Amino acid sequence: MIVVENPQNKVWMDLLKRPTASVAEIETTVTEIFKDIEQQGDSAVLKYTDIFDGVKLSNLLVSPEEIQNAKMKVGTELKEAILLAKRNITRFHQAQQTEKIEIETETGVLCWQEKRAIQKIGLYIPGGTAPLFSTVLMLAIPAKIAGCEEIVLCSPPNKSGQIADEILYAADLCGVTKIYKVGGIQAIAAMTFGTETIQPVYKIFGPGNQFVTVAKQLATKFGVAIDMPAGPSELLVVADDSAVPKYVAADLLSQAEHGSDSQVVLVSTSKNLIDNVLKEMTIQLSQLPRKSLAEKAIANSKAILLANNEEALNFINAYAPEHFIICTENDAFFVDGIQNAGSVFIGNYTPESAGDYASGTNHTLPTNGFSKSYSGVNLDSFSKAITFQKITKTGIKNIGNAIEIMAEAEGLQAHKNAVSIRLKDLQS
Repeated sequence: MIVVENPQNKVWMDLLKRPTASVAEIETTVTEIFKDIEQQGDSAVLKYTDIFDGVKLSNLLVSPEEIQNAKMKVGTELKEAILLAKRNITRFHQAQQTEKIEIETETGVLCWQEKRAIQKIGLYIPGGTAPLFSTVLMLAIPAKIAGCEEIVLCSPPNKSGQIADEILYAADLCGVTKIYKVGGIQAIAAMTFGTETIQPVYKIFGPGNQFVTVAKQLATKFGVAIDMPAGPSELLVVADDSAVPKYVAADLLSQAEHGSDSQVVLVSTSKNLIDNVLKEMTIQLSQLPRKSLAEKAIANSKAILLANNEEALNFINAYAPEHFIICTENDAFFVDGIQNAGSVFIGNYTPESAGDYASGTNHTLPTNGFSKSYSGVNLDSFSKAITFQKITKTGIKNIGNAIEIMAEAEGLQAHKNAVSIRLKDLQS
């Protein structure tokens, strides 16, 4: 972990960089695969599954028998843990439901807004070295609460041509409509265009590596919405001498083990705290099964010593972390002052992994600085707001003249006429 002491503002931009390849380096590959799948459908998806996942499949759709077998293989203890998480995620997202908003803006002019579920959504669930069945809960549960009719899930198969049992169990538990054995760029392209087997969707959700992130961004050029640009995971911890070093170390390592392109950052006003955390990280790292991945991520990560809380907060808001842990004597200063973060965790007993699994908040969050402008996934992510209006005779009389004046000022005579004709009839 690189230690940087009291950096000047002019070098902050270098410190804020993520260890990711540029979009330009990836986009050519993504575009080629998209074009191939748009033209060739299933055959192209199967080809890229062979190339990238190392398995030849004859069928992309997961069968009911495969789901049943997977459910039987998941242990009772894990099922109970998943059910606890499901209960809390459901509670938190149900609480986000809102009623119809209705107001009479002028006498006789009634306006209202109602939410409608996005009918067809696609969920991308990473597999690979860590099958993220928890992400199934985070996406499928609010989708069902919102009322989405079709929930398609894509996840890469293993070398045996199977999706992890835990992913299949969670998907079935949460009401996923169809599950496909396809990952990476080819999954995003298939959900964008549709194939003989995979139906196209209106919006794609879910995290992934840099290639998946760019693929999702490319999907928007073809009329498919996405949740956010969510790439490799990241965590920033702000801590002072009131923090417990071994807790901070454990939190940093919990994100570092996601993958070699993850990034963790420690910000502190205490050199002593930084030194103690680094010692703890060395001790804990040696015992991790995913040590090699975590080591690569830590090599790209930084511990930054800053002069005071004000400077620390400015740096954090400029970085705009996906996950932000606050372990300081004056937590309220950072809680009140944070403007850019995906999800915030407060105090020595609030590990980031709680939000990853079972506290109830959603763990699908904006990375790479996008928390400056994007929210994490929430219930509203699965719906859109439609506005309605109904105007009476009295209402059109009350606002009609203003509409005529504004339309004429913009040079839109037909707009004006649409009102004038009605007003003339009401005067006769």
